[in-house]
Parts: sequence; structure tokens; C-alpha cells
Amino acid sequence: MAASMPPDEDVQRLLIQFRDEAGESLGSPFDVPVTITPDKLQLVCNALLQKDEPVPLAFFVHDVEIVASLEKTLAGQSVETEKVLDIIYQPQAVFRVRAVTRCTSSLEGHTEAVISVAFSPTGKYLASGSGDTTVRFWDLSTETPQFTAKGHRHWVLSIAWSPDGKKLASGCKNSQIFLWDPATGNQIGRVLSGHSKWITCLCWEPLHINPECRYLASASKDGSIRIWDTLMGRCDKILTSHTQSVTCVKWGGDGLLYSSSQDRTIKVWRSQDGVLCRTLQGHAHWVNTMALSTDYVLRTGAFEPAEATINPQDVSGSLAELKDKAQQRYDQVRGQEPERLVSGSDDFTLFLWRPAEDKKPLERMTGHQALINQVLFSPDTRIIASASFDKSIKLWDGRTGKYLTSLRGHVSAVYQIAWSADSRLLVSGSSDSTLKVWDAKTKKLAIDLPGHADEVYATDWSPDGQRVASGGKDKCLRIEHSAGPNSSLVT
Repeated sequence: MAASMPPDEDVQRLLIQFRDEAGESLGSPFDVPVTITPDKLQLVCNALLQKDEPVPLAFFVHDVEIVASLEKTLAGQSVETEKVLDIIYQPQAVFRVRAVTRCTSSLEGHTEAVISVAFSPTGKYLASGSGDTTVRFWDLSTETPQFTAKGHRHWVLSIAWSPDGKKLASGCKNSQIFLWDPATGNQIGRVLSGHSKWITCLCWEPLHINPECRYLASASKDGSIRIWDTLMGRCDKILTSHTQSVTCVKWGGDGLLYSSSQDRTIKVWRSQDGVLCRTLQGHAHWVNTMALSTDYVLRTGAFEPAEATINPQDVSGSLAELKDKAQQRYDQVRGQEPERLVSGSDDFTLFLWRPAEDKKPLERMTGHQALINQVLFSPDTRIIASASFDKSIKLWDGRTGKYLTSLRGHVSAVYQIAWSADSRLLVSGSSDSTLKVWDAKTKKLAIDLPGHADEVYATDWSPDGQRVASGGKDKCLRIEHSAGPNSSLVT
């Protein structure tokens, strides 16, 4: 039997049905005043969900979020009042990352441009790679240089943290890969040599597949992907099929490797035996960048951002416990459907794929007026952000690829973007020397962060939400802090 809210005099009423993102109904249809607000919907929906702790929810009608009231959202939509209206509810992050508002530190040390910056999975460590051939580790409690890792003889082009946060891999223009211990700054094992041209991308095997974080994939301008056994210090497999430079490699959570190339294709490989499963075609020019819907949960492994502390710590526990925690987190983000992949190209377009199942794209996403530099799924997988030489960032629906909005404000090319752990904010770095923080909900500029003296090549938001790091042509690393008491992450 349909339930009912207490009647208001002369207010139009509608029959509504709550459904989750997969379309499963929650409870029976019931009638509500058309003036109902999201707060009231939240109370009713949480009562039906019967969770111990009520969760923050967002509500949507026909893909439009209910922000003020149901009535305002339905204005301009044709609704048949005698039919049951489906309202989709989406759980939101239970914690909130505050917008960064102040630059705490400008860290000097590199003697050439900073090409890459990356926080470790818990936000405990920060590393940077530079044109000065070094990798530097920074002490985040004092915000001073901690270790300078020397060994490369050419520009450090790519760095990647193992998902347990215990190793950093770095690849250089001299085609060598080094492994470093962030606790000491010392090199681990031997140099991984074998590529004949420079390293373009590095990616570790996910924690829930192997909690030892033993295997590392590398992509190179030589057209090959190599899988390295970092414990033995040797190459385990060489994957060849691309005919030009490999621009990006991703190690998925279901045992597949994905590689993009200047040969205009994306290839899907089985990581276990290196067998090529399928080739994804559609782009008309170089494929520059790729992102997986599961990237964020794979990056953070067993670390849960909602449990972050002011002083970041490594995740403790046995290998089996870490593996289980990472597996649970992965399963929750992945859901029932296989992971999605989005690719960005010099042909100004993006493609959304379901690469484990189909070589045909789900959607071709057009609108950018210049090449695409980077593409990223939000941590909750619901939004795709793309950064382009056309000075804009565009947001797209993470499930369908449908265009949502353009974020405009940069006056030059946008090089890199990073999401906050709660998927509410996005930071972008540009050749116009600024960082900008955008609000994904209002789709507007939240904060403008000038401060660099030249182009900003690299930016990252720590998984615990407390800091944004950026680096670029001015050789400086800047750290911006979340505002609020104790720079607290959770509000």
C-alpha cells in the first residue's frame, strides 16, 4: 500500500518511487507534496534504508538534481501527474574535503622544471620528479625537503607510488626505471633497464590482486609495455603490438592492462599471461591519456579517506588484511558493472568504453576545441573531467559520457587536474601559471590560486584531502592547505 506524507492545504501532490542508481526500487510508491525539499526526502529515504547511521544523499529526477524543491526541479519538465515519478537517490561521501585556500609553502630545491608531483596513497609522503634528473621526497609535517634521490641521468618524466605506499617508481628520458624507499630516500634493488626509448608512464599492480605490490607496468616511446618483477629486479613480460609510442598504461582491478598509443588505438591485455584481448579503435589521432572509473580506489588501496587523521599514517595490518580491505573497497566502487575507461586524444574527442566486454565505444564525447591533455574520473566514478589546450575543463556524466558543463577561467592551456577525495572539488593547473579550484556541484570557480611564476605542469590532491601540491617551470613546488581548524579534513 502506498504511504503518504501529511497533507498540506491546496498543495499539488505527486506519487514518487525511490530508486537506486542501478534502478532497484526502495519501498513502495508514496505521495508527497510537490514542495518537498531534499532535506525531507533525505529523512524519508534514510528511514526506508534502515541504516544505523543515516547517509547524506542527493536526489535526481530525469538526471536533474533536486536542489531547492521537487517543484522547482520539475519546472519546465513535462510530468504526467497521475504516473509514479521515479526519484533516483545517490549516497554522497560521508566526509567533506575543505577547499584549499592558502599556500603554506613554496618549496625550493629542484634546479630545473618540476614535471611530476604525487602524494602517496595515504597522503603521508609527497614526491616530485624534475628535469634536473632527481626525485625529491618532501617532509609534509615541516614542509621541507627530506631526501634527494639521485641516479637518473636524464629528465624524470613519470613517477608512481605502489598502492601500499612503500615504494616509488620513477622513469626517465634515458629509458631507465628506478625504485625508491620513501622512508630513507634510498634506491631499492637494481635499475630496471630494457626499454630502448624514454618512459612515458608507470603503473603498479593493484593491492587487492597482490598485496606485496610486486609487479610494475611501464609504457615507452619504443612502442612496448613491460611488466617488471620488482622483487627480482627483472622484466617479466614484454607486450608488443602497438606500432608507435605508448602514451599511457593502466592496470585494472579485474586483471586487465590497458595501453593507449600514438598509433590511435587502445589495447586491452591480460596481465597474467600478456595475451592481447582486444584493440579499441575510433580515435582519429594520437591517444594521449586514459582513465579508469576505478583509478582512485586502485590508487588508494586499503586506505579509506573517510578515516584520515591529521597526521597521515601508513595503513597497518597483515598482507591478508590489507588485501581484504582493498578488495572490499574495490568491490564497492566497481559495483555490478565492469570498470569503464575513458580516453582523450589529439583529435579533440574523448571516448567512453567498457573495455572488458566490448570493443565498441559507449559514447563519443565532443566539444573540446583543441587536444586533450588529461582525463580523470571522480573518485565516486560519477563524473569525468577532461583538461584541454582549449583553456577549458569539461565535465561529463561518468556512466553515459553525456556532456554536463564547461569550466572556464584559465587563459591558457590546462595541463593537469586532480579530484578531491570526496568528489566535490577539482583542482586544475595551467600554463597561465595559476591553479584553480572548481566546485563540481555548482560547476563554478571556487578559488583562484595564483603564486607560481610560470607554467604549472603538475598537480595532485592528497588522498586525505589536506593538501594540494603543484609544480612547474619555475622549479618550485607549492603546497596549498585546506582551510579550517587544524586544517581538518572532516567537517
